[in-house]
Amino acid sequence: MKLLHAWSVLAGLIATESLPAQATPASPGDSLRLAVLQADAVRLDPRQRQLQLQATASNLRLRNIAAERLPSLSANGQAQYQSAVTTLAVPIPGVTIPTPPHDTYDARLNAQESIFDPTVSPRRNVERAQLAETQAQVHVSLFGLRQEVTDAFFTAASLAERASTVRATISDLESRLHETQVRFREGAAVPSDTASIAATLLQRRQDLVQLDADRGAALTRLSELVGRPIATDQPLALPDLANEVASTIRSLDQVRARPEYEQFRASRDRLAFQEAVTAAQEKPRVSAFGRVGYGKPGLSMLSSEFQSYWLAGVQVQWTPWTWGSTDRDRETLEVQREIVTTNEAAFTQALRRNVQQSIATINRLDSTIALDDRIIALREGIDRESRAKLQEGAITAADYVDRNTELLAARLARVQHRVELSQARANFLTMLGVEVR
Repeated sequence: MKLLHAWSVLAGLIATESLPAQATPASPGDSLRLAVLQADAVRLDPRQRQLQLQATASNLRLRNIAAERLPSLSANGQAQYQSAVTTLAVPIPGVTIPTPPHDTYDARLNAQESIFDPTVSPRRNVERAQLAETQAQVHVSLFGLRQEVTDAFFTAASLAERASTVRATISDLESRLHETQVRFREGAAVPSDTASIAATLLQRRQDLVQLDADRGAALTRLSELVGRPIATDQPLALPDLANEVASTIRSLDQVRARPEYEQFRASRDRLAFQEAVTAAQEKPRVSAFGRVGYGKPGLSMLSSEFQSYWLAGVQVQWTPWTWGSTDRDRETLEVQREIVTTNEAAFTQALRRNVQQSIATINRLDSTIALDDRIIALREGIDRESRAKLQEGAITAADYVDRNTELLAARLARVQHRVELSQARANFLTMLGVEVR
């Protein structure tokens, strides 16, 4: 009798042990949505500031190009002594030809202004294209954040769904434990029946503790990605993306939403503008120049006095022959253009392979979930029958626990498959660069 009393007390303590405290669920309006979390993560990433910094640097370079049209000033000074000067040894009657001085001095201010430079406009275009290309590279680097957020989001969602299923199982086991205790006190059950259900109940509580801890870790990672705290009790709203995925699949060949495609386009534009710069460098450039100076001698080379002077004019610069360097520059740009084309083709092929795999995963999970529903319906029928047999004493508690565990496994599989399907659809859209809404 003492042994039976001990079994009864132990089972009672286990059955009445409180579950881990649960916070009051947040309202549906407070649910975390994947699209919002992805946008927050991208918006708060420190690399976002690079876009403004690159724009500022590009604007400064454009101002430098524009400043080339303004007059440029330079000052020069020179003093020298010559060992010999030009003299006229033939005497001319009545004419005295002075001898130039051996020491000369010159201080001058030079001014030059571009009148026509065919490279200015193409160089502006190159700078703007380079800005678009570097900013596209930043968008490519930020794109990986969306997948990180997606992984953390669905990890937390899966753990939350599993925890909810385990809680329902715990509630059911608590009811079975109470019934077994009553039957034990009435002499219709043995201590091992109570112990079997109680031990399984403790195992489920251990599972729940582990699931809650793992979900907390996933939410912490998600919180760090989006840059704001996330409450452990805040629900996650699984996105319904079935229609969006179906629409995207129908127009799959036209989808070019990945930021890499914008980078490829910007690279081609930059190369095209660089080719225009190369062509413009073959054209003549015209500029005006002027000089104001003071020196000995001035413009009169035979004078030995300090004089002020000035001069102005127009000059033309043209390099029609470059020994083929311009043609080689064009060939280099063409090679770089082919490299961009091959990189884009390789990226598209790899993306297409991944997309086909993702579509196969979505189709597989759709079929699996349909089978999950049938399996659970059968398992629930078996569980109800086993519960009735347990109440009648036709089976042992261990047999009932086995059937209940099988039902729990089926429910957890369905929960996992539903979350995996939602994640597979989100991954499919993210893979293609389509916004998850």
